[in-house]
Amino acid sequence: MDFSTFFKDKKILVIGGTGSIGTEAVIQLLKLEPKTIRILSNSENELWASRQKFIEHEDKIRYLLGDIRNYERINRAMKEIDYVFNAAAIKHVPISEYNPLEAITVNIIGVDNVIQAAFNNNVKKVIQISTDKAINPTTVMGATKMIGERLAISRQLAKGAQQTIISCVRFGNVLGSRGSIIPLIKEQIKNGNNVTLTHPEMRRFFMTMPQAVGLILKAMVRSQGGEIFVLKMPTLLIRDLIEVIVEEYAPVIDKDPNEIKIELIGPRGHEKLNEELISPSEFSTCYEAEDMYIIYPIPFFYSNSSYTKIERKGTKVVSNNHFFYSTENSIPVSKEELKNFLLKHNLI
Repeated sequence: MDFSTFFKDKKILVIGGTGSIGTEAVIQLLKLEPKTIRILSNSENELWASRQKFIEHEDKIRYLLGDIRNYERINRAMKEIDYVFNAAAIKHVPISEYNPLEAITVNIIGVDNVIQAAFNNNVKKVIQISTDKAINPTTVMGATKMIGERLAISRQLAKGAQQTIISCVRFGNVLGSRGSIIPLIKEQIKNGNNVTLTHPEMRRFFMTMPQAVGLILKAMVRSQGGEIFVLKMPTLLIRDLIEVIVEEYAPVIDKDPNEIKIELIGPRGHEKLNEELISPSEFSTCYEAEDMYIIYPIPFFYSNSSYTKIERKGTKVVSNNHFFYSTENSIPVSKEELKNFLLKHNLI
């Protein structure tokens, strides 16, 4: 894909642009010569830190303090913007369980504010970032992200004469991102001799931050409206991940890996042993490209709309009889493969 031609001289808004994904998105977008990148965050301190990080790009980056729960602020932030990436979310499962209304106001109402502001400002395209926990959700966070996806697709299908294109991407675990498992394991190794594991058979899909952002850039270029883009990802056993980090990281901080014990604590409330990235209800409109799956919108009430005629170039229909995109039927990478991957991407 010719990203440079697509993003060159464009005005881009990255909502949640001081987080791990948002920051990586800014790094990659700066290489593509956009006219302006606006970073919006609800954290003054993170905006300040981001400004220091990108100090040499003062001519291109604008730093906006605001929250997607505030429609008027989001509406002002989108003036004359071409493309929007929404990476803002309440993403931690336990915090969402304890603060469900906050998760709802950010992950659902905030998404609607982003979409409405995009319509109001004739933004060309919006990419909404979602998660594997939106599939058959068992947690508040997963449920709100599922509704956020459905909201984005519904607003796309029912937008009438509006020209804005809205699509979603769906991530697995982004290794090394802020608040994710690798920083947690490292912190536990630093602070004691125990590392916690919820269940020895727990599996997860995984990707790096550059891979995650590569997906959202491809989705922005490729989107026609209402799709969900899902990267093809390998699977890991959480226990293998912990063991590799202990073996490789403990010596770096002068600790003996043999003294670090893995403590089984049991799954957190509503936590799944396996994750799905595509629901069986989506198989009928799921197509396969070289490095991703694309779930095209199910039109529901809009069966006669133009969305049933979306071009599917470079893709093929997945086999409904044998297709099941879950960690449950995916063979995890070996510990050696996992170690090499983590070392290659400087994650340990």
